Amino acid sequence: MKLEGVFSVLPTPFQPNGDLDLDSLKRVIDLFIGAGVNGLTALGVTSEVARMNDQERVQVLETVVKHVNGRVHVVAGATADGVRTCIAYTRTAREAGASAVMISPPRMAKLNSDAVVRHFAAVADAVEIGIVVQDYPPVSGYAMEPWLLVRIAREVAAAQTIKLEDPPTPFKTSRIREAAQGMEIGIFGGLGGVFLLEELMAGATGAMTGFAYPEILVEIVRRYHAGDVDGAAAVFYPAVPLMRFEFQEGLGMAIRKEVLRRRGAIACADIRPPGARLDATTAAALTRVLAWSGK
Repeated sequence: MKLEGVFSVLPTPFQPNGDLDLDSLKRVIDLFIGAGVNGLTALGVTSEVARMNDQERVQVLETVVKHVNGRVHVVAGATADGVRTCIAYTRTAREAGASAVMISPPRMAKLNSDAVVRHFAAVADAVEIGIVVQDYPPVSGYAMEPWLLVRIAREVAAAQTIKLEDPPTPFKTSRIREAAQGMEIGIFGGLGGVFLLEELMAGATGAMTGFAYPEILVEIVRRYHAGDVDGAAAVFYPAVPLMRFEFQEGLGMAIRKEVLRRRGAIACADIRPPGARLDATTAAALTRVLAWSGK
């Protein structure tokens, strides 16, 4: 299965008491699908998956798949340090109805390229489902070189898609394309869309990222794939300040949730501890950049 276009990474809304807010999650799903996305990614890093227990993971995924109801593809995060746990998460995702899983290399001391390839191969051998290889060193603690990402695609037939979050992403996209020598590998840019146009110019097939205005990403990708590079640029460049503001390391998820609250999709913008919350200064700056962007 070929994944391309825009896949929005879903936030996980919580109630003020910290419990899951599945009604708000459904509203976010409808907002994103209404924006024209090609797919949704659940249980990602910015979904606060590290702050959920296994029961909550299942609740979120089942809610997403059921509410999407086949309207778009669903990718489920299945990263785990142990192969058996990763396989279990992947099997759960497939049984729930996900189209593919997203997996980072396992975090372990002295990880090497052979171990990384074996990890993805073991999951692919155990569960028949597409794999999106997440290249995000802050999660795995391991930076995958372009040649390694291409090697995984060559040796693991299920792993033909990359979610690239190791900047500079346009430069790395070009290096992957060179190493792939014409192989059909899907490359999704990440990083909040901040480098989306440059990623597309370097050979990316789309974007898989969290951004509270996915309709902007959809329009950029649509125009670019239609051959209208100038038109894509005309949408992209005015949106960069908003993307940049939302994609602040350590605070981005709180900003994204607040924007979605202001858009009427979620009832409460809280982040689960120990995640950071917006202060008054940041909230005021958000109001200003939204106004400047016409939002």
